[in-house]
Amino acid sequence: MKLISFKYSFIAFGVLLTLNACDTDEKLEVKGNGVVLEQDFYRNETEAYSGLVAAYDKLGKFAGAMENAPLLFLNSASDDFYAGGGNSGDQPGLQVASNYTISPFNIPPAIWADYYKGVARCNVMIQKLPGIPMDAGKKARFMAEVKALRAYYYFDLVRMFKNIPLILAPLTKDEIPLVEQVAPTAVYAQIEKDLNEAINDLPITIPSSESGRFSQGAAIALLGKVYLYDNKKAEAAEQLAKVNGTPGGTSSYGYKLMDDFAQLWDHLHEFNSESILEISYSDKSNADWGNFERGDDEGNVAAQLMGMRDYSRTDAGKTAGLPDYINGWGFMVVTTDLANALKPDPRFASTIFDAKAEQTAKNMTYTDSYNETGYHFIKYAPVNADIKAANPFLNFAINTYVIRLADTYLMEAEALGGTGARAQALLDAVRDRVNLAPVPVSLDAIYAERRLELAGEGHRWFDLVRTGQAAAKLAFKGFTPVKNEAFPIPYSEFNNTKMVQNDLYPN
Repeated sequence: MKLISFKYSFIAFGVLLTLNACDTDEKLEVKGNGVVLEQDFYRNETEAYSGLVAAYDKLGKFAGAMENAPLLFLNSASDDFYAGGGNSGDQPGLQVASNYTISPFNIPPAIWADYYKGVARCNVMIQKLPGIPMDAGKKARFMAEVKALRAYYYFDLVRMFKNIPLILAPLTKDEIPLVEQVAPTAVYAQIEKDLNEAINDLPITIPSSESGRFSQGAAIALLGKVYLYDNKKAEAAEQLAKVNGTPGGTSSYGYKLMDDFAQLWDHLHEFNSESILEISYSDKSNADWGNFERGDDEGNVAAQLMGMRDYSRTDAGKTAGLPDYINGWGFMVVTTDLANALKPDPRFASTIFDAKAEQTAKNMTYTDSYNETGYHFIKYAPVNADIKAANPFLNFAINTYVIRLADTYLMEAEALGGTGARAQALLDAVRDRVNLAPVPVSLDAIYAERRLELAGEGHRWFDLVRTGQAAAKLAFKGFTPVKNEAFPIPYSEFNNTKMVQNDLYPN
């Protein structure tokens, strides 16, 4: 079954992942509300599988939440988007990221908390798995998956918050007040350790019934990316070359650039040859406003938020073939700078919708968003035919890429120093796919290509900080060097711990 379907078994068992460590009884204890205590769980392979489900579950928050969705939050903080929405108070967690008024008191706390919940679930599995009687091969694979997942969660945490606690086992109540941060170097070392230990026990290929689970190629690609951020360029290039193979060809892991860039976004080619790590979303969940954000949401909520407000095609627009987009909530307004950079590029049509031009041509009407520019992001845009759930706002089955091959091509080219025949071939392959002529390879050319190729996929803010461009590129939004190169740790996380706030933010 696809990853998103894993969640059913987790929800059915109602695993309570507590922080308290207790002795395990032989008899399964079920509380009066039907919740199974974590210390009494993990007795067999079925329950281990449910624990694996729990560990994967927080991946879905990437686009499956509102202002807490990292995809929306990171896009808002970049130079490519304004938060948008109805007004300056709409989804305030996105607004403060967009205009750099962000503080420990207004950052969406679930961004931090959801990642640490993912870490906690991985830690429980790593502790429990050795003692579970089950098939040895499956046990090794489950262990590899949760180590890769823990690495993924920590990688995003250290990139966003920099100074974070490194928790590698379930905490007791008495240990929580002792939690302290560690140096980012220690976090990177653990991420690399987890991934290196995981790779050999992960399958090389994933059957379609298991799409969304970690493969060996996905873990190697993630390791290469981690090495790049850890400034281990030679190691990054080595790992990424394994995933990439011959530029433009099919790698030993079966990865190949899609021939048509537009097919990456048509909702018909999920888990395609270019997809390395992809998050699957469903339109079959029971998510509604009454249970939203409590673990039952399985749809791509970001897709609804990014839709244009009050979008309506005229008869002329229907004749002209304008897409039948849903009425959305107007977030992720594209900056004029990104729109102008992409306008001469064939990828514009699959990335940005020129709403102002189409309205001027009387092909459609729409309502302005806050910070409206006339340009809207459409890579994940739903159309009315995508509405299949009772509450479609929370249940769009539109997947998101975490890592895809064009990304790893450009990362390897960068790791190679932006020079040499292979770096040139990697850059050329990305451009050739959209019929663009070669340009001489350089780091600047690679950075420019990443912006255009990966626009809106959640990479841009990280790229600007990592390459030292953030201060210049984000000055128009109020970005403060040093301070805003990490986000503030939510104020709520300082209760009963020894943690300290990131530099230049109020305590």
